[in-house]
Order: sequence, then C-alpha cells, then structure tokens
Amino acid sequence: MPLPPDHPPIPPRRIGVLLVNLGTPDDASPRAVKRYLGEFLSDKRVIEIPSLLWQPILRGIILNTRPKKSAHAYGQVWTDQGSPLAAITARQAAALKDAFGDGVRVDWAMRYGNPAIGDRLAAMKHAGCDRILIAPLYPQYCAATTATANDKAFATLANMRWQPAVRTLPPYHDEPAYIDALAASVRTSLASLDFVPDALIASFHGMPARTLTLGDPYHCHCQKTARLLGSALGKDTIVTFQSRFGRARWLDPATDTTLAALPAQGIKKVAIVAPGFSADCLETLEELAIRGRETFLSAGGTDFGYLPCLNDSGVGTAMLRTILSRELAGWTDAQ
Repeated sequence: MPLPPDHPPIPPRRIGVLLVNLGTPDDASPRAVKRYLGEFLSDKRVIEIPSLLWQPILRGIILNTRPKKSAHAYGQVWTDQGSPLAAITARQAAALKDAFGDGVRVDWAMRYGNPAIGDRLAAMKHAGCDRILIAPLYPQYCAATTATANDKAFATLANMRWQPAVRTLPPYHDEPAYIDALAASVRTSLASLDFVPDALIASFHGMPARTLTLGDPYHCHCQKTARLLGSALGKDTIVTFQSRFGRARWLDPATDTTLAALPAQGIKKVAIVAPGFSADCLETLEELAIRGRETFLSAGGTDFGYLPCLNDSGVGTAMLRTILSRELAGWTDAQ
C-alpha cells in the first residue's frame, strides 16, 4: 500500500550495535578533567555513599584538587587522535562496521563524556534502528561498569515515545573466544619482550571490597578469567587489583604494593596484563605501563613489560565479532 504524499520519510529498518566504554575527558586540561570527574564521581553506581554526605566532599575537596593531578596523567598518554580509550573504541567500531551485514549499524559511545550514550542511541533510532544491542565492553560484570552503562541507555529509552527493541551484552569473562584471544595476544606480546618474565601479573580494576558482599560477581569473574588465561598459557598468573580510591577497604592484593614487594621475593622480571580492559586507557598506559614500571624498578626489579589490551587487534576484533554475533542471533537471521 503506497504511503500518502504528506507522510514523513521512513528510513530503512536497521539493527544497531552500540559499543560502550567507560569514558574520557574531552581533552587533557584540568577544566575538562574536572567536568569528566564530576560526572563520573556523581554516579551512584560508582560512589555508593548518600549524596548528602558525598557531594560536599566531591564539590568542596576532590574536584578542587584531583583534576590537576589527573590532567597531568592524561597528558602523558594523550595522542594526536585524543584520548587513547576513545580513539581505540572508535577503531573497534570501525573494524566491525561490515561484520554483521548491510542492515547492521555499529557505533560507539562513552558512559561518561562524549560521545554520549543518549546521543548515539537517538542517532541510531533516527537512522532506522528499531532493534539495538547495547554492548558494554566489560568482560567481568560489575554494577559500577556494566550496570551503569545499561542504566544510562535505559534512561534514554524512558524518554522515547517509540522505543526500539533492546538487548544487552552479558559479561564474557569465561567465553572461550575471549580467553583464546587473550592468550593469543599475551603470547604475541611475551614473544616480543627481550627477557623471560619470572611472573605474569593479571591486574584488574579495583572495586571496594563491600561490592563482593553486596552481591557483585566481579571478584569471582576476575579470578576465573585469570585462572582460565593461566591454563591456556600453561602458566600461573598473579591476580591483583589497581586504581584504589578513598579510604574504604578495596579488593586485594593491590597492584602497586604487589609490584613493590615482588623483587624482595626474588621475582626480578615481570610482565603485566590488564584483562579487564577492552582497550588501553589511562589506567593501563599511565598507571601500569609508567607508574607500575617505576614502582617495580625502584623496588629492585630488573625487567618490566606491559602487555597491551586486545584493543582493535585482529584477534580482539574477531573475538568481539564472535560474541556480538551470538547476541544478534534471531535479529540478523531474519533480515
């Protein structure tokens, strides 16, 4: 049946895949970092302290002291393409552009900062995507990462009169495709080192210890990833947690204190990998590759190697294609 002449244009029906990562400031200036931290640290999934108690601390102390220090750290890893996290996530999306057929549009967004989840979902809807897979790129599930990305997407949907159908990517911490990709990447990186490590460290982003007792499976997911990776490599890994913040007890052992202690235990050569990060970012490039190296060498270590994340490597892209294809099943089959 033909449309009436005054009918608004209707774009062809499409499927959307939205890759989501944590976030980044727009530039490495203290002002931009302050704006980013204000959004990040105001998320109740991230800081589980009542706002009446937390916001005066955040606005009165943290946002007036931390941005300058963080801006210096960002400045050490900033590239011509901008934030490493944003640049790599954009490349991941570009690498998957044609992976699922002509009717699937792949885009990317940041939970904090730009491009915003709400803006990209609206653009997908406008482009005709009536089915969207929201894909937080966090292998291990945590409320402060996976859940808050989904929260933001759902908040956008709540303001849409005509909502697309939505699926979300589940955690993939023990997916064979993910473990195989990690193992292949680690083998390649180890082969490029000019030394043989005495130990391999798997450093995951830290979380307050109370998240474990509150029901987050994050700690268990990290431990299983490390165990499966070690099994695939035929070597044990030392599991640590980085990026502690504030005075609360965090998951341990801490990456920095472990690096400082290992040389005294006779472990003078280490390689470190960050399996919980889908793309290299401030926490891997500055905290591990720069400060982690300094900590280890100043404690008496002789050799330190940082092993890159999967990023937009061939094995990383193939892994994402595999797990995303599974979640798109039934949608893409019907095209």
